[in-house]
Amino acid sequence: MKICFATNNAHKLDEVRQILGGRFELLSLEEAGFFGDIPETHDTIEENSLEKASYVYRQIQMPVFSDDSGLEIKSLEGRPGVHSAHYAGTRDAQANMDQVLKELEGITDRSGQFRTVITYVDQNRQEQFEGVVLGSIAQAERGKDGFGYDPIFIPQDHQISFAEMTPEHKNQISHRRKAVEKFSKFLLSCL
Repeated sequence: MKICFATNNAHKLDEVRQILGGRFELLSLEEAGFFGDIPETHDTIEENSLEKASYVYRQIQMPVFSDDSGLEIKSLEGRPGVHSAHYAGTRDAQANMDQVLKELEGITDRSGQFRTVITYVDQNRQEQFEGVVLGSIAQAERGKDGFGYDPIFIPQDHQISFAEMTPEHKNQISHRRKAVEKFSKFLLSCL
């Protein structure tokens, strides 16, 4: 079964390919023949995920899924949330991390969560799947692997950040994995 993953992010594509294994033929946007920009105009992760999947499906007419993820920090009232990718006004990961660390200066409650919502769209249906990993925000960046906020996010019951983990370890516990596993079970039930 061929499915397009509506992302231009090579890191996400690799992560999801590792999680799904060889059970499905996962195509990037480029491999599926899509080269345009994807809108993200909503105020929630769920709405943005649905908008992206629906938009790409209309363009390529093949099963497609998208994800939208966000880092939600309790003492920042859920920010950066849906705006995680451009929280500092840019898509620069370093600037976004710096903004979060600056806003958390002097704050003791650094609890938060990473949340992913995957939306699947085909000619018959739209389905959503959520994955959450609880954790806290480090005082400073730690580790060199991963992407986005990985260097400052320490998952619950761990002493190291996502960026200090091997990609395999992160993929075993990540929010994206939890959502992808639910999505994968759904796909297998449809075969």
